Amino acid sequence: MSQMARRIVRELHDEPHLEGRRITVQFIRAQVEERGLDPRTVADRHDIDVADVYRALTYYHDNPEEMRAIEHDRQSAVEDYEHLTTDPDDITD
Repeated sequence: MSQMARRIVRELHDEPHLEGRRITVQFIRAQVEERGLDPRTVADRHDIDVADVYRALTYYHDNPEEMRAIEHDRQSAVEDYEHLTTDPDDITD
């Protein structure tokens, strides 16, 4: 695992993520707080330091308005492009 302390940056898709990685703050929060995974497990699965997991969680909770806006933008994008997706149940042989 990298021993380099990572910063939270906004370089990819305008969403906060670990510097040098595509792992977003929102993804890490979902793994720990929604799925109930231990921070060490998340760190091990994604080859990051456990401190990076805590940095992401801290960033998420220190920036609630920003994170709500990101989630709103993500949900709007899903709704805007929903008509372009296919439900597997609608596919016939």
